[in-house]
Order: sequence, then structure tokens, then C-alpha cells
Amino acid sequence: MAKLTVKDIQSELAGKKILVRVDFNVPIKDGVITNDNRITAALPTIKFILENHGRAILFSHLGRVKTEEDKAGKSLAPVAKDLSEKLGQPVVFIPGVTRGPELEAAINKLKDGEILLVENTRFEDVDGKKESKNDPELGKYWASLGDGIFVNDAFGTAHRAHASNVGISANVKQAVAGFLMENEINYIQEAVENPVRPFVAILGGSKVSDKIGVIENLLKKADKVIVGGGMAYTFFKAEGHEIGDSLVEDDKLDLAKELLAKADGKLILPVDSKEANAFANYTEVKDTEGIDIDPGFMGLDAGPKTIAEFGKELAGAKTVVWNGPVGVFENPDFQAGTIGVMDAIVAQPGVKSIIGGGDSAAAAINLGYADKFSWISTGGGASMELLEGKVLPGLAALTDK
Repeated sequence: MAKLTVKDIQSELAGKKILVRVDFNVPIKDGVITNDNRITAALPTIKFILENHGRAILFSHLGRVKTEEDKAGKSLAPVAKDLSEKLGQPVVFIPGVTRGPELEAAINKLKDGEILLVENTRFEDVDGKKESKNDPELGKYWASLGDGIFVNDAFGTAHRAHASNVGISANVKQAVAGFLMENEINYIQEAVENPVRPFVAILGGSKVSDKIGVIENLLKKADKVIVGGGMAYTFFKAEGHEIGDSLVEDDKLDLAKELLAKADGKLILPVDSKEANAFANYTEVKDTEGIDIDPGFMGLDAGPKTIAEFGKELAGAKTVVWNGPVGVFENPDFQAGTIGVMDAIVAQPGVKSIIGGGDSAAAAINLGYADKFSWISTGGGASMELLEGKVLPGLAALTDK
């Protein structure tokens, strides 16, 4: 990676207040964290700073906050508790405080190897979206709380220019990548730009419109692009097939035709579906004979022929990037396609397998496949933009090597 990393500045950490952007945007229900993967993912960078006698000052957002009422349930207090337990040491935290004398005093009291977590950065959005719109004054203020070093380890927000990433970066001597950010960039970017071939990309999810840029970029880079999930039915309708009540974007039919024409045979579509007579409260589920969906039914998963076909297309692959499930995997009746894809990926000898965040990451984790992949991204939107070949503002703002 062409940017400085926290390891590059190891000798400069001791005795300094090190500002760190992490991604602790975790699900919380009734004050309890229901999935702490993002906290665990940030630990290597945090521990590295503390073990090298730095004083870590962490910033993170949690959810969306637009009004004072939105703050309820959006405090990072449960995160501070969880992080303290994971680190085995106290985490200083002042509820509701994102700036001011109380925060500054707490930071100035930190000793080497100690840590403070600032309250939810989005609390600053209540009065004019100062965080989300990268307010210059806010970025400058937060930067002033440290000693000129900023570590960005929040890949999940790298595709956004916020005060807590780009704003701080613009006001410090050195802005460097943490270990998680470094790994995310190296795995995803290398897979797309310098893959060991054959390189197969798998794209699922509901909408073609969400993945237009990704499809176009990967058609140039990959040997094959497998398309599944709800967006396949827009392609099917564009080809003249019957899709029943399946999800479709009628305004993207011409675009689907263009993509198929450009693909020159690289775009692999399902050959059958598992269909139901309703999305919920259905009374009948069956496999289709071929591509066409029956009247009054909707396609909700890949059928058995498609699972077998996708397995053949993945045979021998050395690099696989997967973004988006190929069915409504949250429902056990429609998990077979997503499980089939995962089984086919992990069965390839020596394959470098990367999941590009979002629902596909959730599927792998929830269905017990997390440890079978080379890398599971922590950032849905950021990984999508990286797959699309876009420049990520949070990464671009870091100091060049």
C-alpha cells in the first residue's frame, strides 16, 4: 500500500496522544451489543499503540443521529464497556461529550498505555451535520486533541469524507492507516487489480442499480462474473423471460441488455430458481423447471441446477471476490443458493477468497463459514466502491509513503 501505516511510525508513538478513527458502528439492542466483530477487528491497532506506550484517543460513529431524540440508544457507552473487557484495562468515557473542557481535561490526564473513547461522533450532526459534512472547524478541533498523529483504522467509513476521518487528516502532521485498513485495502485491491487467475467475481443482492459500476469494472478485470440474487430477474426480463412477481427494476432493463452485450459471455446468470407464492406467509415453495418464473410466484433463491452450474463455473478458481447473497438467506427456506456458493468457493484448492462486506459477510458469519474465507471485509459500502475502482476519500487523505 502506498500510504504510511501505523507500523511505519512505531518509534514515534511513545508518550504521544494518538488520535484513532475506528469503526464501532455495532448493533445494540436494549443497551447490549449483539455483534461485536467490528470491535474485535480494531483490537490489533489499538493494542499496538498502547503496547508502544502511546495514549489512544478513539473516535467512532454509531448509527444515524439527526435530532436530540435520535441520541437515545446511540451512546457508545456499551462499546466502552465491551472494549474495556476485551483489553483488560479501563477505557475512559464521558457520556454525551464530543468536545469541550471536560473532554480535554480527561485526555490530558491520560498516561502512556491508557485509552479514551470519545462519544458518538454523529452527536455532532444534530446541529447542522458537522460530522457528516466534514465541518472544517470540527475536524480542526478534534485534530487539536492529539499530538499530530492520526491513525485511520475505520475502513467501513473510508468511502465518506467526514470530520472524524478526512477532517482530522487535514489538520495533523501524519495521517496513517491502521492494520485493519491496511489489510482491507491490500486484500480487496490486490484481488481486483493483480489477481491470481482464474479470477471469478460473484455479485448478488437485490438491485442492479446498486452494482452497475461494480459489474462494469469487474467485467474488465475478472475472467467470469456470476450474477445471482434478486437482481438476476432484471436481467431475465431484459432477455424476455417470464419473471412472475419477482423483484425487478424496469427502468434498468436497457442497461441490463447493454451489460449482457458488453460481457461477451463473461456474465453467468442462474438457470433455475426456488420460487414461492409470496415473500412472507407463503403457502407453496418449489423449484422452477428452467429460467421462467410461474405466474403468481417470485424467485427467492437459486435453484438446484443453478447451484450446480455456479459450482462448475467456480471450479479451479484461484481468486474469488463475492459481494451479495444469491437468495433471501435470512430465511432457512431460501439459504441453499448462498450456502452452495460458499461451499463451492471454499472447496477450491489454494483459492484466495474475499467477501466484500455487507449481507454476504453477514451470511458467512451467521451460517458458520467465517473462518473458511481468506478475508471478510468489515465495510459494505467502502468495499463496494473499492470493487468499483473508485478512490476512497478516507484513504486518499492519508500520508503517502
